[in-house]
Amino acid sequence: MSAVKTLPVAVIGAGIIGTAIACELTRRGHAVVLVEREEPGKGASFGNMASIAVTEFLPGSRPAIWAQMPGWLLDPEGPVRLDPAYLPRMIPWAWRFLLASLPGRVRALADAGAVLARRALGDMQQMLARAGLDDHLSSTGCLCLYASDDEYRRDADHIALLQDQGLPFQPLRGPEAVELEPALSPTLARAVLLPDNRSVRDPYRLVVALAEQAQASGRCTMITGRVVGFDHQEGGVNAIRLADGRSLAVSATVLCAGAHTGELARLLSEPIPLETERGYHTQIMAPDIALHHSLIWPAHAFMVTPTAGGIRVGGTVEMAGLDKPPDYRRAKVLVRHAQRALPRLACAEASEWMGHRPAFPDTIPLLSRSAKHQGVFYATGHGHLGLTCSATSALLMADLIDGRPPVVDPAPYSITRFRSLF
Repeated sequence: MSAVKTLPVAVIGAGIIGTAIACELTRRGHAVVLVEREEPGKGASFGNMASIAVTEFLPGSRPAIWAQMPGWLLDPEGPVRLDPAYLPRMIPWAWRFLLASLPGRVRALADAGAVLARRALGDMQQMLARAGLDDHLSSTGCLCLYASDDEYRRDADHIALLQDQGLPFQPLRGPEAVELEPALSPTLARAVLLPDNRSVRDPYRLVVALAEQAQASGRCTMITGRVVGFDHQEGGVNAIRLADGRSLAVSATVLCAGAHTGELARLLSEPIPLETERGYHTQIMAPDIALHHSLIWPAHAFMVTPTAGGIRVGGTVEMAGLDKPPDYRRAKVLVRHAQRALPRLACAEASEWMGHRPAFPDTIPLLSRSAKHQGVFYATGHGHLGLTCSATSALLMADLIDGRPPVVDPAPYSITRFRSLF
């Protein structure tokens, strides 16, 4: 372990990505200042689906998704919604999404996602073990559900890629799935067991515990504030400025503020094509059923997870920006879908939530040095896989900051991949 550095590394954003990075940096001897505009874990990490979803790395722009997209967009209860008023702002992002669907690009993006996914569970287990948080991770996997053989065939590209990438899965007939999970509907035709897709006991509590672990090291200070600017010296950033007038001298800065990272990048005159995919969940605290596995239903693009003391139903993609109020009809649709899979699911004691996933049009995250400013690093845009890839992302970012050989090749996740399309 190296000696404690004189000036701290500023980690801006205390969601699962930021707290994981802070823990890894303090473990390596860095002083860290963890900056969050609210409280740790109260952004997207509060309401994510609590899944280490190692099989869900496929690009959103792949042909199978394009084939379903018109139907989804035309269906008022479909899993994807684009706010017409937001459409003009979406055009540049949508153009990049279209380019990411080119056949060669889809395969390259899938490979880049798979690199992170294959490491995700092992790195998460190691991070939790170091922090004494092993009990936060389940030992059971996930069931992928199909109402018919036709639904199963439409997901064939996903299943084939799992086999190609060496990720474990087990095809099941409907009755076999019900044997594993008795609360499931007997009308389901097929399922696939994904044994490495674990879930966490409570994603918000996990972030809080990691933040507390970093602070307990004596090398991490937590600051509540909103970053409004950066001070530069000799080509690099040497201080961050907060809205309350404070200025903090730093040795390096990591931008990992989720969907708000785009605002910080603009302050550095280094724009990135980051959008928010608004997602919804319903947390059911008296479900009247026991659920042992998490569930994914690809045809309806939603998930069910036993977490946070109950059962959580969540998903959907709503493209409507950061400021539009939530439309909780989206959450209610998901619950109706979940009750098709779980007919005895009761929903009397429930709460609804909406959060902002940070998403790039090519699906994979940005894990990179700045192309313009020394000492600035980005860790954002994980979309649905922030929790999944958090421990691996923390290792890679700490390697980049330390100048060590990186744990994975960082080239696919570099900010330079956006240059040619601005």
